[in-house]
Amino acid sequence: MEGSCSFCGRRAVYERRYAGVRLCDRHFIRSVEHRFRRLVREQRLIEKKDRILLALSGGKDSITLLHLLAERRDEWGFDMVAVTIDEGIRGFREHCIEYAKRAADRLGVEWKLFTFEREYGHTLDEILLVAEREGLPEGPCTYCGVLRRSLLNKVAKNLGATKVATAHNLDDEAEAIMLDYIRGDLNRLSRLGPKYEAREGFVPRIKPLRDVMEEEIHLYARLKGLDFYEKRCPYRRGLHAELGEFLDQLERKHPNSKYMIVRFFDRIKPALDSLLPENFQLRSCQVCGEPSVGELCKACQLLKRLGMLKTP
Repeated sequence: MEGSCSFCGRRAVYERRYAGVRLCDRHFIRSVEHRFRRLVREQRLIEKKDRILLALSGGKDSITLLHLLAERRDEWGFDMVAVTIDEGIRGFREHCIEYAKRAADRLGVEWKLFTFEREYGHTLDEILLVAEREGLPEGPCTYCGVLRRSLLNKVAKNLGATKVATAHNLDDEAEAIMLDYIRGDLNRLSRLGPKYEAREGFVPRIKPLRDVMEEEIHLYARLKGLDFYEKRCPYRRGLHAELGEFLDQLERKHPNSKYMIVRFFDRIKPALDSLLPENFQLRSCQVCGEPSVGELCKACQLLKRLGMLKTP
């Protein structure tokens, strides 16, 4: 791009339109790392002796978070393990796995692979074929998200993790907020934020990249020479994709829109929490033992409707 850095006069590589500044490569990298460190510090996302499970997909966001965490594990005094979930998306996930394992090996980070097929008896491809044949209303992201979160929680407990770190960025958080508004899902909305202090049975979750926009993470990864898988999931469609496109258009026309959506949500979140039932209690799923509102957890409910539920 044309222009000079607003801070040092070197050639600019990025224009942060909502802030009215241009940044050279050095100042851009520093600014992204500053936002990462500030959020971790202010929200106390990571503490000494934590064992962090990083959900590592192999894409730009999780590879970036892997490097940021790995570079600071000695300084901050925590341990980490990277976990990749193979949902079973033929032609896509096998490539992501290669990038994830290679990045973890280079940084000397423990890496483990878990699969839908081994855990649930079916790949995501198979699940979606049955869902389409049966005319079920849930989209691909629902099946994938619910089953992946359930598996990550089980794995985190088995590996002794004190926290699960996901690489959700500012765009992801704004999309999730708007999606839960549209669905009227107060329970899921209350779980959003940089840190979810989970109820009994859930491992707490943190989002260290929540304050960084997706395009900035992409540029950061490029400038740092990180190796990541570029392609998007082929199942990203429906309301998730439509809402993401709408927010991208809104941000182009009105810079800072996504940031303001997230910040306003943070301001009203305490009031939203007060609307939840006071005596709300979780029970154990009758099939898998995971925390559940009813007799079956959400993952087992979906699998039961598909005729794929494995009973003990």
